Amino acid sequence: MNVTETMDRKRQENLEMLKKFCLMDDEFMTKCFEGDTVCIQLVLRIVLGKPDLIVTDVRTQVFVKNLMNRSVRLDVLATEGDGKKINVEIQRSDKGAGRKRARFNSSMLDVNLLRMGEDFEELVETWVVFITERDVLGKGKPLYHIERYIVDTNERFGDGSHILYVNGAYRDESPLGKLMHDFFCANPADMYYDVLADRVRFFKESKEGVTIMSRMIEEMRRQERAEGIEIGVERGIQKGIQKGRAEGREEGFDESLLESIRNLRQNTNWSITRAMDVLEVPEEKRERYRSILEKQ
Repeated sequence: MNVTETMDRKRQENLEMLKKFCLMDDEFMTKCFEGDTVCIQLVLRIVLGKPDLIVTDVRTQVFVKNLMNRSVRLDVLATEGDGKKINVEIQRSDKGAGRKRARFNSSMLDVNLLRMGEDFEELVETWVVFITERDVLGKGKPLYHIERYIVDTNERFGDGSHILYVNGAYRDESPLGKLMHDFFCANPADMYYDVLADRVRFFKESKEGVTIMSRMIEEMRRQERAEGIEIGVERGIQKGIQKGRAEGREEGFDESLLESIRNLRQNTNWSITRAMDVLEVPEEKRERYRSILEKQ
């Protein structure tokens, strides 16, 4: 297959992948919502039950840095007109929408909202919204509002921190049911909300949008390849080290140690010398192994 044919094949593969994307696909969703206050405003008005909510700013893939411990990357971070912050996360995996993940995201929003010397009372209200593929909390509800309560009086604590789970499997003729339908809909012609349909159509059907998405797909593939190589290298190193260290200390030639050196080189593209260094092959045995490997 020549270069032109390879490029055409990749282009066709990208288009086929693009056809299947919906707003529940994290990468596609963040592209659709990136800088688009109208789309996220529609979503938040419905899930939060605030028909007058105004979004003044929206950013996607926001990296919230923690210098001492774990950082976090937020799918969507929206700002209301009065300064409230809303983090929206799309999760197809139940594990990715765990309760402590929600707690962590909420806390990371807080620690980045106050400047040095500002009073705690200046903390704005925050929401962490998880839109999940399935009913993660398993109670059959379309929405789950999580609040802090004073247990002894059954009153809300009122600290301005809110968590909301949206059951993506929910369907009916209500605004929320239609919205969840649209989030799982790959064809913009079948979507209820024109605002979302127009945005999805731009990225799937316009020349500019398809070009943007094709670049995103290629970047996804590069990341997947890099992650696959990293996993393969790690497994090869661990397997080779565990096996080779034990066998490398034995006297005489060992076929298993030779195989460990060979596997480690294949998984890492290391030189024979570096592979033997890692496996701690005794100096007096190296020449024999090297002569065999160089002939192969």
